[in-house]
Amino acid sequence: MANSVIAEDIIHFNRSLRLDIALPENIRVMNPFKNPEALRISEEFYRKYYSDKHPRHLIIAINPGRFGAGVTGIPFTDTARLKMVCGINPGIPPTHEPSSVFVYEMIEAYGGHELFYKNFYITSVCPLGFVKENEKGKEVNFNYYDSKELEKAVTPFIIENLEKHFRFNLHMTKCICWGRGKNFHFLSELNSKYHFFEEIIPLDHPRFIMQYRAKQKKNYIEKHLKILHYVSETI
Repeated sequence: MANSVIAEDIIHFNRSLRLDIALPENIRVMNPFKNPEALRISEEFYRKYYSDKHPRHLIIAINPGRFGAGVTGIPFTDTARLKMVCGINPGIPPTHEPSSVFVYEMIEAYGGHELFYKNFYITSVCPLGFVKENEKGKEVNFNYYDSKELEKAVTPFIIENLEKHFRFNLHMTKCICWGRGKNFHFLSELNSKYHFFEEIIPLDHPRFIMQYRAKQKKNYIEKHLKILHYVSETI
């Protein structure tokens, strides 16, 4: 698929995502692409910014969250950013994701969303997200690595979908990993076995920054910009 328009590769990838396996108790998978409206807005987004054959660099996060990609199908893009920045009207209830605020401020500092999306494609180690029912009966975000049982169960799914990215028109030498801890460790272990990338560069995850380091947001944006420019200027 490397000779096709990258938007259609991404859309085909998203439409084909299925995770029909037994999950640990009280954990369920989030698949926004089962929602026709999420399909519509995500496809409009990718056709708006990725309808060309220009190779992108890869940013890999953890897995979609409840108020961003878990709803819109677009990584780190809640309905507010989708409408205000991307000019796409979401026909779904409004969502606000703090990670999306950081990412779009970083994108603006990089040179704007059109330039950013021309150079980068964001995905996740696990392209579908998870929620778990807590002791109060409320569903909360759950990462693929938060349970060894879940991690083991979804590893074949993760490997299969990482390998599919080789069919996209992407630069696969350098990769940015959002999540310095468990996400980077897991991805590095896979990479040592399957040799997806020559170099994986870890950065603090936007959610970590907004939750624990919000007062230092400007400094973290500068650190991200430095790595973004390093990656985009070297092939």
